[in-house]
Amino acid sequence: MRRFALFLSLALIVSRPVFAQIEVYDFDKPHTQIMFFVDHLGFSRPEGEFLDFDGSFTFDRGEPAKSHVEIAIKTASIQMDDEAWNKHMMNADFFNVEKFPEMTFRSTAIEVTGESTANITGDLTILGITKPVVLAVTHNKSGKFPFGDRYVAGFSGRTTIKRSDFGMVYGLPGVGDEVEIRLEVEGVRNDEGGTGNP
Repeated sequence: MRRFALFLSLALIVSRPVFAQIEVYDFDKPHTQIMFFVDHLGFSRPEGEFLDFDGSFTFDRGEPAKSHVEIAIKTASIQMDDEAWNKHMMNADFFNVEKFPEMTFRSTAIEVTGESTANITGDLTILGITKPVVLAVTHNKSGKFPFGDRYVAGFSGRTTIKRSDFGMVYGLPGVGDEVEIRLEVEGVRNDEGGTGNP
C-alpha cells in the first residue's frame, strides 16, 4: 500500500506540470478591439469596429499548436462613428443584422512560426457563409497584471478577407472588396477553467 501511495504521489508530481501548461482565458472586452479597414472610393481606408462579442481561448504553453480560440461577434454592435453609417452597415446591404445577428470564428489549426508568432487557421462565418481564414498572430506578453491578482495574456492579430466571398457585394467595386481585419486582444485567465498557475 505504501508503494502504491508513493507511486501515485510521484505520478501526480510528474503529470502536474504538463496539465499546468493549458490555460483558459476569457476576453477582457475593454482591452480587446475587433477592427476592420476598407477602401472607400480610393480616397481613404475608413475604420470600423465591433463592440460586443463573447468567447474565450485556451493557451497551451507547452504545445502552442494545441491552443484554441472561439468567438461570436454581435453584428449589431458595429461602430462607424456615424449613426447613419451604422444603420446602413446593419441593413441587408451589408451585415443584415436582423437575419444574421452573429458572425463567428472558430480555430481549426495553429502553426507556430516563431518564438512569439503563429498562424491561426479557422472557420469564419459571415451572413451564414463559412470560409477558412488565416490569422497572423503575435503573442505580446503574458503575466500578472500590475493591479490586482489577474493573470493576463495579450495578442495582436491580422488577416485580410474578401467580403464578396461571404456574399457581401453591395458597393463593389467602389467600396473595396478586400477587408483588412486587425485584432488587439487581452484575455484574463479563468483559474476555475484553467490551472491557476503562472
